[in-house]
Amino acid sequence: MLVLRRNEEPFKGQWDLPGGFMSEGELPSETVVREMEEELNVKILDATKIGDFPGLGCWKDEWFPVTSHAFLVQIEGEIKLNSENSAYQWIAPENLSDVAFDSNQKIVAWVKQNFAVEFNQVKNLVGQLDSSAEIREYNFYQAVLNGHVEKVYRQGTLVGMGWIFPRRTLLRKQAVIEDMICDESYRGQGIGKEIVLKLIEWAKKEGMEMVELTSGSHRIPANELYKKVGFVLHPTNHYLLKL
Repeated sequence: MLVLRRNEEPFKGQWDLPGGFMSEGELPSETVVREMEEELNVKILDATKIGDFPGLGCWKDEWFPVTSHAFLVQIEGEIKLNSENSAYQWIAPENLSDVAFDSNQKIVAWVKQNFAVEFNQVKNLVGQLDSSAEIREYNFYQAVLNGHVEKVYRQGTLVGMGWIFPRRTLLRKQAVIEDMICDESYRGQGIGKEIVLKLIEWAKKEGMEMVELTSGSHRIPANELYKKVGFVLHPTNHYLLKL
């Protein structure tokens, strides 16, 4: 997370999250673009809403209720601070213990619970599935926001992962499982089954009517697992068009 050292009261000298108040008639998505330009001198390439976090704000020594709109963003350009902040730092969420304002504290807690992961371990797993794949950290966070990533750890190491996301069609509300991966040194220990059952459980809680997945015909153990937990082979032609 990018944090800024506040240069003014309240909480002068404490870490803060980039942001600011919306102007009259402004949308949250417009505010985040403007504030990043004003505070950091950077441009927003992409922004995805994380959620809304209530708390208290302060302006000219007056405290009042606010709702903070949090975004996951990609930025472009060299960071140059304005006078509002004296320093900036990139800090892993799990190492960020204190931040100004209660709504920001709720945002940090959400990020710790949902985004925190050792990304090199994620890349190692994905490389075992497809050695040519290039996975960006930003894409992982997008996957979390667009669905659910189930992770399995052994002795603090990420050894299995699977992603499921909802998809509403004209016929039904269904979910799709993608990127089912188990570390090659842990295969045969039931980790794949543990992941897929938890993904199915997530789909049930979300009210899905059907779960869909695809698997290469050469992945014999994976295909046998899917049949054992109830998936039925659906005869179809699966086409891909690279753009």
